Amino acid sequence: MVRKAVWFPTDEMKKKMRMFQLMEKNGITDYDEFYQRSVRNTPWFWEEVIRDLELEWFHPYRQVLDSSDGVPWSRWFVDGKLNISHNCVDRFAKASSSRNRLAVVWEGDDGEVRKWTYRELQNAVNRFARGLTRLGVQYGDRIAIYLPMVVENVIAMLAAARIGAVFTPCFSGYGAEAVAARLRDCRAKVLVTADGFLRRGKAIKMKEEADRAADLSPSVEKVVVVRRLGRDIPENGERDVDWDQLMTESKALPPVHADADDPFMIIYTSGTTGRPKGTVHIHAGFPVKAAFDAGYGMDLRVGDTLFWMTDMGWMMGPWMVFGTLLSGSTMVLFEGTPDYPEPDRLWQVVADHGVTHLGISPTVVRALMKHGEEWVNRHDLTSLRVFGSTGEPWNPEPWQWLFETVGKKRVPIWNYSGGTEISGGILSSNLMEPIAPCSFNGPMPGMDADIVDEKGNSVRGEVGELVMRQPWVGMTRGFWGDPERYENTYWSRWPNCWVHGDWVETDEEGYWYITGRSDDTLKIAGKRLGPAEVESVLVDHPEVAEAATIGVPDSDKGEAAVCFVVLNPKARESEDLRLELIGSVAKNLGKALRPKAVYFVKELPKTRNGKILRRAIKAAYTGRDAGDLSSLENPEAVKVVQRSAVK
Repeated sequence: MVRKAVWFPTDEMKKKMRMFQLMEKNGITDYDEFYQRSVRNTPWFWEEVIRDLELEWFHPYRQVLDSSDGVPWSRWFVDGKLNISHNCVDRFAKASSSRNRLAVVWEGDDGEVRKWTYRELQNAVNRFARGLTRLGVQYGDRIAIYLPMVVENVIAMLAAARIGAVFTPCFSGYGAEAVAARLRDCRAKVLVTADGFLRRGKAIKMKEEADRAADLSPSVEKVVVVRRLGRDIPENGERDVDWDQLMTESKALPPVHADADDPFMIIYTSGTTGRPKGTVHIHAGFPVKAAFDAGYGMDLRVGDTLFWMTDMGWMMGPWMVFGTLLSGSTMVLFEGTPDYPEPDRLWQVVADHGVTHLGISPTVVRALMKHGEEWVNRHDLTSLRVFGSTGEPWNPEPWQWLFETVGKKRVPIWNYSGGTEISGGILSSNLMEPIAPCSFNGPMPGMDADIVDEKGNSVRGEVGELVMRQPWVGMTRGFWGDPERYENTYWSRWPNCWVHGDWVETDEEGYWYITGRSDDTLKIAGKRLGPAEVESVLVDHPEVAEAATIGVPDSDKGEAAVCFVVLNPKARESEDLRLELIGSVAKNLGKALRPKAVYFVKELPKTRNGKILRRAIKAAYTGRDAGDLSSLENPEAVKVVQRSAVK
């Protein structure tokens, strides 16, 4: 089927875009020529990007790219020294033209609004950085940030980077066990949390979960508490410190001169097996990639306002922070939900704050479109210039609704896909070219992406594996404390070739489409979740012997978790036990990750070497072809799963 483009940029639009202006600086006016040059000579391309971003270096780098330790361990901007906190706030705060520009706008669930200029943000970052040093946080120490969408999230990130510490953001909806797994893995010294937050008008406790997580994590010495709600909370006199107590010293704290290759952030992402993977990101990596993707891919400029509906525990949270601040733009942080107290809350936020760039997932669009267009039409949304979308594939109906009903066919949808390990996107829409529904125009500049068959040969017009042929700025510097797992996960299939784990195809017009994951990882409402994280909660129950989790299509979340459980011999199946298991997952991992269903089975499909074959379970449950199942030890178990699907 030929998919026709529905949005077309004018020549006037293109000439104003940062991407076009970067091309012009290099004497290029044709985008395809620019892309080809960016992948033929990736060091040239990324050096031009950091020059155009006007990053400030304390010591110049001597080499853009060094792959002498192997492509998986490529180093960028060798021997250069900088600090990403300095580049995000100091260089704008010191300039008279930008110091009073808004950096952050925060809106609470209850409608309260607070704002920070670049100068005010710099002052807060300095104060908290000094506070961290008083707690004994030193260069290279890890701090975990387990906060709702409040400005303290941004301040803590930048303060950690300022003193050379490494922060790890945790999803605010996680339960204690999920947070503790991350604290233990990176051996976090400090945990920053809040007493709670508001959601749909109700106070959600947070300190209690943080305490449980800290209790399970021997490395945690201090718990810093943001008093978001001012509620009574349990206190640990030896461990707890109020945020405000650390914000008393206003004297400027010079940023450390960090190596370009030094870690500044660890973001955990889940795979199909084992514990969560701590992707390591460096000062001259993730922020640069985020700034390029936001600034040039999404065309975020000075004076623009970016609002991405996300959480700081997911990649798009830090992406918004660094993409916005390195562009000298404004970000909106929103504590609430898009349909509370009325179905037009999201559109009201856009109108009230003059949002120019709105990041919104297909899941949110599917939920809002049920309320009809009258809620949209109550608000002046003419400030909008670009929609962004990532985390899950589109289906046509919500894409058309967003484009036509909300954007009035005027605002393009910038489709965007990559990952935590990428620091942003591999594929995206191109605002300089016509855009077709649900599609990508192709790989982003600097990203030498390809589609290959099972032998690693390039293919077009058929489904294949998405791979990267060359390193890029922003690629993770391995998994924290587990370099072998990193190499095995992404680099072991073909030499010097990153295998991303997405199935991709192109159509006859050259548009790219992601058809699904090539592994077992779940994506629930755009949030990636490894089945092992759900399964570990289930098997912790005294009556559960084994468990397997799959992702199935869901009309609201895009994908939902369905679990299959084998009970211990003396245990008995019951509806109460089923509900208890569902509730346990929601409590430990967060309500958003609550399973859609739990089924009791006598055995799980396994290979002869004892590996649970989730692919077979998912195929049986969804009625799809599972392919070769010759390795199954017990094919009869698949039939049990099939019967579960029709109950």
